[in-house]
Amino acid sequence: MSVFQLPTQGGLSAAELAARAQGPAAPLRRRMAAFIYEGVLLFGLLMAAGAIYSVSAGQVHALQGRTGMMATQFLALALYFIWFWTHGGQTLAMKTWQVRLVMADGSPLRLWPACQRFLLSWLWFMPAWLGSWLAGWHQSKLLYGAMLVWVLIYTALTRLLPQQQFLHDVVCRTRLIDHRS
Repeated sequence: MSVFQLPTQGGLSAAELAARAQGPAAPLRRRMAAFIYEGVLLFGLLMAAGAIYSVSAGQVHALQGRTGMMATQFLALALYFIWFWTHGGQTLAMKTWQVRLVMADGSPLRLWPACQRFLLSWLWFMPAWLGSWLAGWHQSKLLYGAMLVWVLIYTALTRLLPQQQFLHDVVCRTRLIDHRS
């Protein structure tokens, strides 16, 4: 394949999706690459949602309307993930890294499991934030350090879980599969 040629996304049949859903998860390296790339894309999404909220609410400083800003950004994240997961099973980053989200039987993700997965995927961050808050840590280096340690622990848990899926995927009965042809 040429450097200038885009990789194919693969047109997997329902039987192939079901078979891959029963096997091991997509390689951890690719899932984490998609995770990091997703963060880059979400930065833009959150900036746009924040700008729209700031203008519409007449926000003149960061503490004014803070709760509304957080709710708007949470809703923007929810809409982004739930829309892409229920319409093809791939966010933009997942398409790039050829990872696809399906139900345990290989069928497409439905609305309720997508909502559950979105809420449970906050397990990536919330334990570190809660632990930092309980410890009284307010410096950014402590918060980021705690989050990095927790993300590494959460990632390492995949080695212990069935089919090496993430904990929120095991609970929601969803699977991240390799979508390469």
